[in-house]
Amino acid sequence: MRAAILSIGTELTRGELTNTNASWLATRLTELGFEVTRIDCCDDDIPRIGESLSTLVRDHGVIVSTGGLGPTTDDLTTEAFAKHAGVPLVRDEKQLEELEEKFRRFGRAMAENNKKQADFPKGSSVLPNPYGTAPGFEIALGKARAFVMPGVPREMKPMFDDQVVPRIQALSPRQSHQHRFVVLGKPESEVGLMLDGVEAAHPGVTIGYRAHFPEIEVKVLAKGSDEDDAKQRAEKASAVVRKILAPWIFGEGPGSVIDFAAQIFREKKLTLALAESCTGGLLSQLLTEQPASDYFIGAAVTYANSAKTTLLRVPNGLIEEHGAVSAPVAKAMAEGARHVFGSDLAVAITGIAGPTGGSAEKPVGLVHIALATAAGTTPHELQFRGDRFRIQRMAAYTALKIATTYARASR
Repeated sequence: MRAAILSIGTELTRGELTNTNASWLATRLTELGFEVTRIDCCDDDIPRIGESLSTLVRDHGVIVSTGGLGPTTDDLTTEAFAKHAGVPLVRDEKQLEELEEKFRRFGRAMAENNKKQADFPKGSSVLPNPYGTAPGFEIALGKARAFVMPGVPREMKPMFDDQVVPRIQALSPRQSHQHRFVVLGKPESEVGLMLDGVEAAHPGVTIGYRAHFPEIEVKVLAKGSDEDDAKQRAEKASAVVRKILAPWIFGEGPGSVIDFAAQIFREKKLTLALAESCTGGLLSQLLTEQPASDYFIGAAVTYANSAKTTLLRVPNGLIEEHGAVSAPVAKAMAEGARHVFGSDLAVAITGIAGPTGGSAEKPVGLVHIALATAAGTTPHELQFRGDRFRIQRMAAYTALKIATTYARASR
């Protein structure tokens, strides 16, 4: 069963927003056993939306669309789908009542233009949206089943998993299986070279890659006569991939480096604190983009030397003797953070992110990371290459890897 994705929004075609919805949906559809053969993107224009739909319905059994379900005049998706299906729009009074109730709970008066969000193509089925004001809908377009959802990711993702997946799961032939690795510490080009030959040695297997610096996603997709056959093929190839990439595999299955790290700290019941200098709070931000209060205690962003001495009690003489970017100062920062926050582990990061500030002895990209635990403090000296963005991200992710490696090995 072929599936297609249609992303609608002028903000996408102008480059004002990155189309993360399409990549997420493509991954989920592939995991469900569908063959995603096309991803289209068009602006908020009824004729052009119609042109895309005319193309997609010819070759796909499932079409998943996002965007254009809001209350403003440029939100034209519902009207475009109705026009393509040759049916009128019909107001759903139940959805209108629920929409009005949501605004009452928000403590806001509902504007007149919000009422259009209760209009749906005649004959379609409503997909309720408990996380926002824009319901989605399912509609038949010829032989294809189309599922139209809001573009806001936090609304779209649960709608897809909770309502769309149960409706399309039976349509998948289930002749494929995918295993996923998250790799850290190797660029995509090197990972590709290391895995060269795996596909040839395993018929029916395709190796895919997705780079989200500094993470690399390696996808082992196998197709077989049925799901069991595909799973066996995927497992055999994955065993080879696992052996080749073992030192750099951060986790397996759905999730990111941050997801896997959080899972490990929770499983080990360990708490973490941070002392960040050259990363300016980047690692703290990465950890708290999802709930983290059960393992992440807090962080001190001590960018200036005075902040290091005042907040973390790093001796001023230590900074004068060795410099702020040094192993002794990194160790003192980590120990100070562990003492201040009372955490099981504390990681400190101090370095030269550039583009200025480097010297022959301490070049741009030099980073010292220290991990403080009850057993002592371990320093790490690293040299990263690239611009400021890359150096900061590599420093943050490497610091997390050092802490996570320790947590994995603890009892």
